[in-house]
Amino acid sequence: MGLGGSGRRRHSGGMNAVPKPHLATPAPRARDDVAGVILAGGLSRRLGGGDKCLRSLDGRPILAHVAARLRPQVRILALNANGPPGRFAAAGLKVLPDRVPGNPGPLAGILAGLLWARRQAPALGWLLSVPGDAPFLPLDLAARLKAAQAASGASIAVAASAGRRHPVAALWALDLAPVLRRALVREAVHKVERFIERYPNVTVSWPDAPIDPFFNINRPTDLLAAERQISKMAEARTARNRGTAGRQGGT
Repeated sequence: MGLGGSGRRRHSGGMNAVPKPHLATPAPRARDDVAGVILAGGLSRRLGGGDKCLRSLDGRPILAHVAARLRPQVRILALNANGPPGRFAAAGLKVLPDRVPGNPGPLAGILAGLLWARRQAPALGWLLSVPGDAPFLPLDLAARLKAAQAASGASIAVAASAGRRHPVAALWALDLAPVLRRALVREAVHKVERFIERYPNVTVSWPDAPIDPFFNINRPTDLLAAERQISKMAEARTARNRGTAGRQGGT
């Protein structure tokens, strides 16, 4: 998988699609009514097992990159993961285990996040879920999903790029918790898209250049690609800073 796409389901647009923003759009401020959950409950078979989000990327765990991009966008932030929570202590996040046994997939982590957020503060109305292996998430993810939800009245707002939806990068109404629990426990619904399509939903697209912000790390080659991308981004920042310093010195 390359940095230009994530292999998720393609979407056809239509009335529930929201166009891409202009690249110069500034990142809006955090949303006070949105909680966040990073989903890291998967088994990581393609990376040899273990906690994928704790793999090192540019000298820090992948989880640290994800959390740094998400924290400014939400009021509170937690991590969905199973097993001993102490291994995530350095992240400083509340660890939420699945509330449904058997590792049923991301929907179980979303349910754990919904139930946790509902207990935290009455002002919260929404949960933003993101995968724990996506280190380049948009800095305007929460704001644009929430704006699209408000404009459409949808119960779920889903991120997209390169013509594909990324169903675990989505904004969920907290009152979906009871129906999601029923879908998981009684109906054995495990596919995220299958659950999303039951309710009014809206798609919000982001540009996929110069990098797909929903690029996720599944294989060792993806980790190497992410390292190269971070190096390119650092080189570009250095070049911009030198150019700025040069212009200021010449005035």
